[in-house]
Amino acid sequence: MAARLEPAPMRPAEIVDLRRLAARDLEGLLGEEIDSWRAELEWDFEKSADLVRRFVDLRALNGYALLDDGEVTGYLYYVLEENKGLIGDLYVRRAYRDAGREGMLLTAGLEAVTGTRGIQRIESQLLMLRYAQPKHLAKSHALSVYDRNFMRIDLRRAKLPEAKPRRPMYIEKWSDHYHDAAAQLIASAYTGHVDSRINDQYRTANGARRFLYNIVQYPGCGAFYRPGSCAAFDAVTGRLVGISLASMVAPECGHITQICVAPAVRGTGIGYALLRQSLTTFQAAGCRSASLTVTAANDDAVALYRRVGFDVARQFSAYVWEGW
Repeated sequence: MAARLEPAPMRPAEIVDLRRLAARDLEGLLGEEIDSWRAELEWDFEKSADLVRRFVDLRALNGYALLDDGEVTGYLYYVLEENKGLIGDLYVRRAYRDAGREGMLLTAGLEAVTGTRGIQRIESQLLMLRYAQPKHLAKSHALSVYDRNFMRIDLRRAKLPEAKPRRPMYIEKWSDHYHDAAAQLIASAYTGHVDSRINDQYRTANGARRFLYNIVQYPGCGAFYRPGSCAAFDAVTGRLVGISLASMVAPECGHITQICVAPAVRGTGIGYALLRQSLTTFQAAGCRSASLTVTAANDDAVALYRRVGFDVARQFSAYVWEGW
């Protein structure tokens, strides 16, 4: 009688440095992540995945991969800039996704970033993190958590009536000439605001310039959509008092990447006028939907978006680690 062969036991999940891998090793993982972003958020993740592939093949992407029985089932990458680390993405394949595996990746990333000389702060917003609770992981004493909403509007049904702001103003299409003034506006608009605790680039004009540059140049928030981006000016002084910046995250889906108004003109309807301008431009381009993210504690902004017709499609968290 032939001996019965028992299946080899599955090896426990293993963490490896991303720089040990090639892009082809991540193809199944990235393919599923692209599908997940499209199905769950109406977001084309392909360009972001291309950047991951490129930097992995260059052995230039800091991060870790998760191996289950030799197969890549998850990854995390991070970016270091000056005294700050950014955890850019974390994804674990559905068949393997649980708090343990997500926690392994996040812990490895945190230990690497906090162990880097000169790094004093870590920021992260992980829309695909589903189970791990960072408050239960390493460095939890240094962690602050901020609830965020991913909101979406059906542009095929949206009614966006024109409403005249209660302050003389005019709106212009976005121009790169507005870059410096917009950076000053962002720094002013977010002084003391909860979002400046989430993203420290909002605290200074120089940081806001880097933020604007990243929006225009990189696909993290979609492809910058110049026709849907606009700026509002005070009709009397000519000063910039508000901006709405837009991107395309899929062929028929727009995204508001940034909208803010000067503190002196809040409550005058300028925010709605800017938002309406971007959304009607998306409609004219044939978009079926648009999305944005907003901090849940930003009550005035959430109320405005709900009045316009946005609904919460996903709740997630922004994480900040400082003082470890």
